[in-house]
Amino acid sequence: MTDTRMGQWDYVRMNGAGNAFIVVDAFDQPFRPSEDEVRRLASPEAGLGGFDQLISVERSQDADGFMRVWNADGSMVETCGNALRCVGWLMLEEFEKPEVSVDTLGGLTRASRAGDLRVRVDMGQPRLEWQQIPLAEEMDTRGIELQVGPIDDPVVHTPGAVSMGNPHVVFFTDRQDDAFVRGTGSLIEHHPLFPEGVNVGFAHVLDRNTIRLRVWERGAGLTLACGTGACGAMVAASRRGLIDRAARMILDGGELFIEWDKASNRVFMTGPVEIEGTGQLHSVL
Repeated sequence: MTDTRMGQWDYVRMNGAGNAFIVVDAFDQPFRPSEDEVRRLASPEAGLGGFDQLISVERSQDADGFMRVWNADGSMVETCGNALRCVGWLMLEEFEKPEVSVDTLGGLTRASRAGDLRVRVDMGQPRLEWQQIPLAEEMDTRGIELQVGPIDDPVVHTPGAVSMGNPHVVFFTDRQDDAFVRGTGSLIEHHPLFPEGVNVGFAHVLDRNTIRLRVWERGAGLTLACGTGACGAMVAASRRGLIDRAARMILDGGELFIEWDKASNRVFMTGPVEIEGTGQLHSVL
């Protein structure tokens, strides 16, 4: 950790539909904070204003850049859809290209402009097999055997499961109040059925083109938006026949448009990015 503690990095504070990020430029110097250091940066004492995820953008042999993601609790995760739009926008500006490629632990993606401070990201093919989520045992991922509440009268049950490079479980319900989302989300996040933990979505299908969604994010809690969660919820709803293959997703922090292309089996996400400020990290401690 010597290099990290003695280093200096430029950062941009951004949000994607309200999902808050600190994006660190690690192209020229490695940035690998420990879990304790990430938590310290996320604390009010660090003066960064807090964040849902800490992002580093590094050099890549296979893409225009590599995006690494830490949740506010210090855990490293595979990818983050809203962060991909933010990082994609920064790279589109930097390289002055119509499209950029961004590699992640969850796989390679591509980002392109979709208007003023709007970015469209190819989120890849959804992973739908139980081993790909992953689940601890074999189940039909269109509706897995999981419920919250009494056996004879569950509050929510039989959610869909999808991986968008990270694991998601989606309950279909109009129960979306804070107390319920926080209580149920924190309960399910570390359920034994999900050996790597899971992001928990609560999706209310308003019509065949619109979903109201709230997400309890693994390692971050209730956030204003979750891009991979929006993709996962749309795919899960489509597999259940509740919507077609595209939907407007209404999240606490804004709206995203998600398309699941039938020919390529790829999911595309379009939404806004916002720059809130810039700064410099002189030390992780």
